[in-house]
Amino acid sequence: MVMKKHDLRKLSISAQEAIRVKVLEALDNGMRKKDAMSTFGVSDAVIYKWLEVRSTRKKNWFKQEKRGRPSQISLTKEQEKQTKKMIIDKCPDQLKLPFALWTRAAVGDLLRDQFGVDVSVWTIGRYLHSWGFTPQKPVYKAYEQKGPEVKKWLKKDYPAIKERAAEETAEIHWGDEMGMRSDHQAGTTWSPKGETPVVVKTGKRFRLNMISSLTNQGKLQFMLFKEGFTGAVFIDFMSRLIRYNRRKVFLIVDGHPTHKAKMVKEWVADHADRIELFLLPGYSPELNPDELVNQDVKTNAVGKHRPLNVDQLADTVEDYLMKRKNDPEQVKKYFHGKHVRYAA
Repeated sequence: MVMKKHDLRKLSISAQEAIRVKVLEALDNGMRKKDAMSTFGVSDAVIYKWLEVRSTRKKNWFKQEKRGRPSQISLTKEQEKQTKKMIIDKCPDQLKLPFALWTRAAVGDLLRDQFGVDVSVWTIGRYLHSWGFTPQKPVYKAYEQKGPEVKKWLKKDYPAIKERAAEETAEIHWGDEMGMRSDHQAGTTWSPKGETPVVVKTGKRFRLNMISSLTNQGKLQFMLFKEGFTGAVFIDFMSRLIRYNRRKVFLIVDGHPTHKAKMVKEWVADHADRIELFLLPGYSPELNPDELVNQDVKTNAVGKHRPLNVDQLADTVEDYLMKRKNDPEQVKKYFHGKHVRYAA
């Protein structure tokens, strides 16, 4: 009788062991391997494996080996809780681990250092998945950032500014400045596999600076300049800001020294009926929507073009920002980022 070929993996352990015994007994009694394959529905590879096992394991040779992954060390519930908290609250280098970001290897080192246990990267991956963790692009913030100040800004300071703006019919602007280099590059270019593409550009390097502000109603103002960022430059920008806005301006900026310069404070005091200045918490650029304008300009206006001189760079940036300025709905999208949504 010819038996249908079995998928032994679907059989119980005891059934697999019984077939093994029958096959090898038949071979011992003179049955040819070819006939055993057709009679019992097993492959020649399986038969050779069983013969090898019987020759090396004298006792219980018919016992089925344990299937599946080898047993892994399990974390206690408390160890899981502590590990999740450390991953959420700290970066690896803050815990003196030789990693900048949390990878499975970094988590493995953490478990080894904290609890003295070795866990495979596969098991770590399963733990991370079960905890609801996924690999994501991080938002960087400085060690110097003070969490309580950020919480105070989000829960108390900014809501108070927003309330005052409504009472005084003032307009809230978010401002920032940045420098742009001619050799900044962003994006990729197609090229034959294995051949690194070459982009021809000028060997000269030049810089251009920009200061801008935007509102959640879709207004965008900007000014380009070649000199360094000084109190005089900042005052020039604020003068333009109040000149082109009928409503009083509440301008929110970071703690750059120029923003706190004596001449700036004096100018703002002299124009207190038209403008007020507010400072974000220290080392917290992710709270400023204007940072997204900077990233957009660097990536799409500067990084994907090849200006030959500073004037060409200025023309490229100005053209790009004018398109943004004339599209209020696009400007509003800068407030869609996770960390600036509170200002929308």
